[in-house]
Amino acid sequence: MRTVLRACRPRQWSKNLLVLAAPCAAGVIGMPEVIAEVTGAFISLSLLASSTYLVNDVRDYEQDRVHPKKCRRPIAAGQLSKRAALQLAAAAAVLGLALAFAISIGLGIVCLAYLTLTASYSVWLRRIVYIDMLAIAGGFVLRAVAGGFATEVYLSRWFILMTASGAIFLVAGKRFAELREQGESKATRETLQRYSVKTLGRIMLASAAAAAATYSAWAVTRPTSLVWYCLSAVPLLMWLGRYASLIRAGAGQAPEELILRDRALLALTMVWGLLFLGGVYVGS
Repeated sequence: MRTVLRACRPRQWSKNLLVLAAPCAAGVIGMPEVIAEVTGAFISLSLLASSTYLVNDVRDYEQDRVHPKKCRRPIAAGQLSKRAALQLAAAAAVLGLALAFAISIGLGIVCLAYLTLTASYSVWLRRIVYIDMLAIAGGFVLRAVAGGFATEVYLSRWFILMTASGAIFLVAGKRFAELREQGESKATRETLQRYSVKTLGRIMLASAAAAAATYSAWAVTRPTSLVWYCLSAVPLLMWLGRYASLIRAGAGQAPEELILRDRALLALTMVWGLLFLGGVYVGS
């Protein structure tokens, strides 16, 4: 069971916490029924994500075996057979979709779109330069949208644009780190070889600016708690700058690991969270 759990990559489930974004912004996260719906959406997306990771690891078996880090994954290391992994992936996909449709039809459709997107990425989109980045960013957006559909919270255009631009920023940063690591380790990846550090740096800059602009536009249009929301934009801008500087300095590829490891990012995240929640629950 420990091997199966490792193959499902539970650390990656933290990305599904994006389902909290919409209900938190709407100030309804404390309602018991909302908590139940958000929890169900989180579990559903985690099952679907693990299903995709298992299929990817089966497809990338040969490449992962010679990779300095990925060779430790259960499938690449021979600890979990390909057949067992595919069976587990199918079961996780069925359970994830069943749970999503049980919560609401809207959530089920969003989760089905998420599974379709991730499957398309595994089979086809991952080989197309820049489209592969948009596909991964689309997965982040669908996670955030899932929280709105699960709880029937209205999703504004600023919310969608902010999520999309922030996702592109993180994905570009990941590609930036991968490209630099490839140059050092001589690892081979066809699509990655067609990127350039300079171009990825520009994408990071443009997406960070878009994220800051859309968040600020959202903050200044709030009918209440204007001061709290505007103040929350400050740590967000600092967070984007800090993250970009760490990536350019040679930080790791996984955004969740970098965020949890760097104290400054953690502190800025906490400050932003306090100011944002102040706007939701305290400000007037």
